[in-house]
Amino acid sequence: MEVGRGDTLLGLLVNASVPRLDAHDAIEALRSVFDPRRLQVGQEIALLFQQESGTDRRFVGMELQPDVDRAVSVARLEGDAYEAVSVDKELRRHQAAASAVIDSSLFEAGASVGVPIPVMAAMIRAYSYDVDFQRDVQPGDEFQVMYERYLTDKGASARDGDILYAALTLGGRRMDLYRYKTRDGIVDYFNRRGESIRKALLRTPIDGARVSSKFGMRRHPVLGFSKMHAGMDFAAPSGTPIYAAGNGVIEEIGGKGSYGNYIRIKHNQQMATAYAHLSKFGSGLRRGGRVQQGDIIGYVGTTGRSTGPHLHYEVLRGGRQVNPMSVDLPTGVALQGRELVAFQRHVEDTDRQFAENLQSAAQVAQTAAASGDEPHPEACRGERSC
Repeated sequence: MEVGRGDTLLGLLVNASVPRLDAHDAIEALRSVFDPRRLQVGQEIALLFQQESGTDRRFVGMELQPDVDRAVSVARLEGDAYEAVSVDKELRRHQAAASAVIDSSLFEAGASVGVPIPVMAAMIRAYSYDVDFQRDVQPGDEFQVMYERYLTDKGASARDGDILYAALTLGGRRMDLYRYKTRDGIVDYFNRRGESIRKALLRTPIDGARVSSKFGMRRHPVLGFSKMHAGMDFAAPSGTPIYAAGNGVIEEIGGKGSYGNYIRIKHNQQMATAYAHLSKFGSGLRRGGRVQQGDIIGYVGTTGRSTGPHLHYEVLRGGRQVNPMSVDLPTGVALQGRELVAFQRHVEDTDRQFAENLQSAAQVAQTAAASGDEPHPEACRGERSC
């Protein structure tokens, strides 16, 4: 049977001639491995009956597949009790590669060659230490990416994994990053020279926002006269997540006059960042609490002196506001010695794998186009993507 709009599992079982008491007991057993409230419209459920004497039949269980990589079943035991079991399906790891020229935005370029949105979002976060995606990306720039995909035994895509390699070419400047696990077990992204891409602070603590006002003198949109703008404004819809630009301790959180809802994070003895006009704060935050780089600390709003939803972002050095786009950000770890040699071999292997995957994707796409067939799920979903 198939789940329709407004259906409940109890109602479906009863309508399929399962005694109400049996239906209730089977659902209670199912709750140990799957929440029946998560059933989706179109979900198929197989009911199992045992033929009794004559035309009578006895309900003995049910099976469903809530996810492509998992199946759950409920079976009737002796004594009319029920037992639920969840079985994870074995997935095959597959590498997918894509390359495209950017015409308008990086997200649109990724979509044009079939790269999943979560992969593009992860790529943007990885580059957010060095790239302002509102200003630095121009038409004609290029991107490349190789990432993991996990497939079922039938070739259906179950989920996406980590980005293994990415490259951005912006204004003729190429920036590569490689996922690498050090001998100490630390996994991070490094550039071709073996330098961690991580920096003390993110360039922009928000995804996909437009710079609506830069650092410097400007005509204030509310007060109507020229005034120093001691930060950067990022316009974004209300509710857009705001991330901690770096590890640190919350020095101040709460209402702050014209700033509205405000957070200031101290990162070290010299550096701090501040975030203003938030609609609300991230859960569990308090003054003196610690945050990690990338934690959600709040959401875009228009509290305080504001003309519309945006984030006002400040970087402070020694207590004075500085331009977030020009401040020199210290880099992370640089590999050395035997670790650097091992990484260089990893770079060579990754470059080779990317080239092979991209070539294979192009061949599959050409074959599918020539035959008029739909590509296999493992094949590329765009002209230069696999």
